[in-house]
Amino acid sequence: MDGGGRLLRSVAEPFQAPLAAQQAYAGAGAALVAPTRAVASPRGRSLAKTRQPVVRASERAGTRVPRFAGTLLLAALFSGVGLFGAVKGGQYETFVAYYGAPQDVLARTFGFTIKNVSIAGLVELNQTEVLQVAGIDPRGSLPFFDAAAARERLMTLPLVKDATVRKLYPSGLAITLVEREAFALWQKQGQVFVVSADGTVTDRLTDPRFNRLPLVVGEGANLKAAAFTRLMDAAPDVKAHVRAGVFVGERRWNLKLDNGVDVRLPEEGVRDALARLSGLMKDQKILERDVLAIDLRMPDRVVMRLGEEAATARAEALKAKSKIKGSAT
Repeated sequence: MDGGGRLLRSVAEPFQAPLAAQQAYAGAGAALVAPTRAVASPRGRSLAKTRQPVVRASERAGTRVPRFAGTLLLAALFSGVGLFGAVKGGQYETFVAYYGAPQDVLARTFGFTIKNVSIAGLVELNQTEVLQVAGIDPRGSLPFFDAAAARERLMTLPLVKDATVRKLYPSGLAITLVEREAFALWQKQGQVFVVSADGTVTDRLTDPRFNRLPLVVGEGANLKAAAFTRLMDAAPDVKAHVRAGVFVGERRWNLKLDNGVDVRLPEEGVRDALARLSGLMKDQKILERDVLAIDLRMPDRVVMRLGEEAATARAEALKAKSKIKGSAT
């Protein structure tokens, strides 16, 4: 107390209550900046200014929004609008046609271009048609290349029995094929097909490289092509002159020789009949005669149908022979 009976108080005391109230209000979460006031000290000097920090609503809720979230959302919005306009205007299709899908373009920028493709197991197929069927495109990229779909496409090729497609990061593909062997040609209803050893049709005959294969003709002949080939291998002298094997009634074979002669083989004992034919070719030069057909279906005889000139000559020879016999009597 002073000499006049008054209670002494600090000159700063009147300002302490408003300051405490401001701090309590800021702690309660008000997003306000506390007012600042200059407080005079007893000596006439200003006290330091006091500021309260700005508190964001997201921080009060316990979450923090990225600093540039608004900018990113706005950029995404404009990008979406631009992409929609490009699709509607046709520019997107043009871009894809030249550069590929956007994800492929992005992957290629990181070095995932398909550069190296190895193909194993090629026999009749060639590398170009395998790449085309598998869908390997320089505009594509390895991460977004569908290896399973490529295998399914390769399996649709008649010549392909099995296939595997593997990705080799960062820029390689490995394709392994198991081809069906082009075993024979099969003619049916005027069309010629390439068939495998089990009779599976692998392709229509469009490539002259398959002309070397044996030709079988008739219903079911494709399923018997392997058996026919074994018969021919057992008689190489005959095989050298066979142009085609005709499956008759799905029971037996006729041979079409390179000089036009038809040879009729039996249903049973085919190897024996071929041995007889081989003997006729060697001993009697049967293929050099004017013969149209040779029938070997009976095991104890050979029936031949002569050509027109041979038939006329034979008829005249028989007539002359009969005259000689008549004059002798």
